[in-house]
Amino acid sequence: MSSAEPRTPGPDHLWSVDEHLADVLATVRPLEPIELQLLDAQGCVLVEDVMVPLSLPPFDNSSMDGYAVRVADVSGASEEFPADLEVVGDVAAGAADPVRVGPGQAARIMTGAPLPPGAETVVPVEWTDGGLGEGPVSGMRARSLAPEGATGHVSVYRPAEARAHVRAKGGDVKAGDRALSAGTVLGPPQIALLAAIGRGTVRVRPRPRVVVLSTGSELVQPDEQLGGGQIYDSNSFALTAAARDAGAIGYRVGAVADDADTLRSTIEDQLVRADLMVTTGGVSVGAYDVVKEALSHVGDEDEPGAGVEFRKLAMQPGKPQGFGTVGPDHIPLLALPGNPVSSYVSFELFVRPAIRTLMGLQDVHRPTVRARLNADKALSSPRGRRQFLRGAHGDGEVTPVGGSGSHLIAALAQADALIVVPEDVETVEPGAEVEVILLG
Repeated sequence: MSSAEPRTPGPDHLWSVDEHLADVLATVRPLEPIELQLLDAQGCVLVEDVMVPLSLPPFDNSSMDGYAVRVADVSGASEEFPADLEVVGDVAAGAADPVRVGPGQAARIMTGAPLPPGAETVVPVEWTDGGLGEGPVSGMRARSLAPEGATGHVSVYRPAEARAHVRAKGGDVKAGDRALSAGTVLGPPQIALLAAIGRGTVRVRPRPRVVVLSTGSELVQPDEQLGGGQIYDSNSFALTAAARDAGAIGYRVGAVADDADTLRSTIEDQLVRADLMVTTGGVSVGAYDVVKEALSHVGDEDEPGAGVEFRKLAMQPGKPQGFGTVGPDHIPLLALPGNPVSSYVSFELFVRPAIRTLMGLQDVHRPTVRARLNADKALSSPRGRRQFLRGAHGDGEVTPVGGSGSHLIAALAQADALIVVPEDVETVEPGAEVEVILLG
């Protein structure tokens, strides 16, 4: 992790959203690659192309339960004049040395089994009498006829073209092909492909470890009894869930009381498992804004270049923000406001891109679209601030959800988008086209 670049604006500078985000992303660097077992690599980003060492499938195999035959032996077969073939054996999935099929012969074959030597095509068992001389079979009955290992004869009632119901060697991917490209996020299908080509480990950037802690002596954990003046701690749950949704490994510390020494000690204890730290609360101008008190002077001779700077942003909600690095390894720390909506909007704008950058992704931002404002009245916004309003998006429209208050968490739960009102716009009329950030 590189140390933070010097931030030249003075303490009275009003930062724009873009300036603050650029400062965050200039400091955060992708994590160093490591080799991981496949399941441990789920959600991680590949750092190198993966080539195919062997073709998939690695051999011609049957896509049906049936009989492997020569094309000429079933040409012209019908229910009136079936082709009568000698059954020379079974070919099961995993068979290493299948029987040879000669003229006038058939081998009973299972789905996934290799096409035996001499065979040119596969006739499904439903096109035969199942080897029992009872006419064409169908459905589950086909699976119960002709016990395994049975030989004798089978009647085939339909012809088959060459390589019918045969999965060709290399029909999926061929040896030497590129299986996955660097930059791919490994989900279940990608892990399946890696396993299928024999890769047990893969080189990736690990999922970043994000430690989330909230501050405030008034905070109580869910399931505990509320006392006078207390509220439940929702921010640490919301932000930890958001970190995991972004692709990180999220650790929730919970609420820390309004004591600067306790907060400093807690952060120091958590550094051992953090690639990024997120605090919420205590960053404005109140008498008990403990995060500012604890972290404003963290950088000292033991941690040159470290330190957290607290600043004001030209945005609503989320004006007070803090950012910097802490500890000898210069772990990035983002200090977010304590109001639930402010903290969540701040996470989406600043923390999520930082997490995605740590992962090594190229596109770190939520998608944005243009949509028509569906509202009963005009939206108002303070001039000089970029406002982010909760909204519900669909069918090319976006509808405001709840008011502009930064404490209205119930409305946040109904929103799937943020409506962006630029700094130079004070009023947005119904029907106007607006920028929308999609949250999911």
